[in-house]
Amino acid sequence: MSATRTLHVLRRQKLLYKKLCSVWTVRGFANKSDEGWLGSMFAHKVDARRDAHSNLLSKKETSNLYKIQFHNVKPEYLDAYNKLSAEVHSELHQDVHYPCELVGSWNTWYGEQDQAVHLWRYTGGYPALTESLRKLNLSTAYLAFRKERSKMLLSRRNQLLLEFSFWNEPTPRSGPNIYELRSYQLKPGTMIEWGNNWARAIKYRQENNEAVGGFFTQIGELYVVHHLWAYKDLQTRQETRNTAWLKEGWDVNVHYTMPLIQKMQSRIMIPMEHSPLK
Repeated sequence: MSATRTLHVLRRQKLLYKKLCSVWTVRGFANKSDEGWLGSMFAHKVDARRDAHSNLLSKKETSNLYKIQFHNVKPEYLDAYNKLSAEVHSELHQDVHYPCELVGSWNTWYGEQDQAVHLWRYTGGYPALTESLRKLNLSTAYLAFRKERSKMLLSRRNQLLLEFSFWNEPTPRSGPNIYELRSYQLKPGTMIEWGNNWARAIKYRQENNEAVGGFFTQIGELYVVHHLWAYKDLQTRQETRNTAWLKEGWDVNVHYTMPLIQKMQSRIMIPMEHSPLK
């Protein structure tokens, strides 16, 4: 292709790009992400950031770090696993020498079967996590617990999390309740946009005190968001979610967050007997 023809093609592409942006703006569909991928055909631009996403989205007044654990248990060991976890986790939760506390422990009811989910809070951030792990590795009782627990598991994984600044602080609550853990795998680079939209959307989900906590990953699978909700039962969950759609503005926030998601998962969970979130 000659240089003249190449230049002509590039000019036509730029003209098409401007026309598309104009049409989408008139129809109300244009946003920064639309212009971003189209604009990348002609120029690479990077928005200036003056702080890490985690600092912009997390709570400034606290330095809490969270750990979420997913344990897939051998079906025949589930009762024994729950009993053993209750004994050890309760002791850790009440021991003042460990700068960590158990936020909640659950068994998955709908979702992955024979699964346990545990959420821990480390007051003081990474130093608190390091100190807790150091002490646990020196505890013969805890090392024996881990060895016994390993016989009961098919697999396990964990993630380190920060909490969104606009979400409720997860605190103990009475029951009985069921809990829903909605997990979202976001497209890389969209965490700020997700946070901006949910900072507005959360106000539509507070009437029934269903919002428990909102977190995003720091270590483990990245660009993962977890929203934790509490309901009296599945019928209440359905009614609460349907009510949100009747509120003006909720649909707009859903519209702008859906394109940010690569994959999503919902777990309905039942609290274990020792869980502070009943």
